Amino acid sequence: MSPAPTLSAPDQHKRVSAQSNPGFLERLGETAGGTVVGVGLFFLSIYVLFTNEGRALQTASSLNEGLSQVVSLRPFSSLDLQNNNRLVHLSSQLRTSQPLHDPNYGVAVQAVKLKRQVEMHQWVEYRESKDYQENGETKTETTYTYNTEWKSELVNSRHFDEEIGHQNPSLSLNLSAMAVESVTVVAPEVRVGPFRLSEGLVEQINNFQTLSLRDFSPFHLAPYLSIDDDYFYHTQFPRRPEVGDVRVRFSFAGLSGETSPLGRAQTVSVVAMQREEQLIPFRTKSGDTLEILYLEELSAEDVFMKELQYNSMKTWGLRAAGWALMFLSIQLTMRIIYTLVDWVPVLRELVSVGLKIFALSVSCSLSLLTIGAGWLFYRPFLAAALGALALLPMFLARSQLPAKKND
Repeated sequence: MSPAPTLSAPDQHKRVSAQSNPGFLERLGETAGGTVVGVGLFFLSIYVLFTNEGRALQTASSLNEGLSQVVSLRPFSSLDLQNNNRLVHLSSQLRTSQPLHDPNYGVAVQAVKLKRQVEMHQWVEYRESKDYQENGETKTETTYTYNTEWKSELVNSRHFDEEIGHQNPSLSLNLSAMAVESVTVVAPEVRVGPFRLSEGLVEQINNFQTLSLRDFSPFHLAPYLSIDDDYFYHTQFPRRPEVGDVRVRFSFAGLSGETSPLGRAQTVSVVAMQREEQLIPFRTKSGDTLEILYLEELSAEDVFMKELQYNSMKTWGLRAAGWALMFLSIQLTMRIIYTLVDWVPVLRELVSVGLKIFALSVSCSLSLLTIGAGWLFYRPFLAAALGALALLPMFLARSQLPAKKND
């Protein structure tokens, strides 16, 4: 049974819980569970490292294939049906037929996407724990701190350690506690030059910018709304919010209006397959799909160069992630050795350092071997050529030995 909370600040209190130190068999059982997890992570790391080499090769082959076939179109070129089912590249401005608007707040923007982000002023609980030993027990002192903050998600105060005085609006069975919901509206049709973009291309337009309300007319506001710092507040006192108050901010992505007061229409560079007046994914011989969009003006060569650079970064990132998984898996698997000697302080520290060095060495070696096996499987000719090149100095050195003996 936990003792009563000890108040140390108006919105802060502490609780102390005690737990008897686990015995040897209990610690051994916990370590055995970690060993099972370590074995699973080990095989997962091998899978990540091995398949990553195949993925990198397939992506690079697809990009090189696309670069060799792509047809670059002029920004203001008309629809040419001779390019049907071919991979095309185009840099031009975004166009939409009508502005996106939110009638509740009188907001209208000529863009590809309009996002409404809703936040509520709520109580938030923070926990900070520290363990210490006392009378043969492990005691945990947890400090609970409560603040009011703007949050986009509803915080359930029923899970607080101390709900009294820190209650948030509750969520009923059918209605949200929020006055309005967050939502992102997407233009039904987005065009670049004479082409209509596919859903996959539109999804890549995510350069959201906050909609400035500096020039917004207050005469269009509902009586329960006020404006402060680019937010619509559902209160007349935005600088002194209460728990349950709501504020709304708008942002947009992909300006598409020719005469928009927010600026010029967004220029994009697209690489996809032309089918009539639509740009859709292009399937390569390697099995990948090319459906690329950049939010800047780029040549076809620059687009594919960026994609190749991203593929290289992703390859090295997955290699690092695979090595980290393998390092962690070996540590978890060998943890049982540490448990067997943790009752001897000096030996415990030596074994801990030794196990870390062992895990580092073995994980590096096995990671390199797995990557090498991936190269042999996915790039056998290149791997054989590199192997022959690596062995060449040894053959040259051996071929010169008889000559030196004769001299």
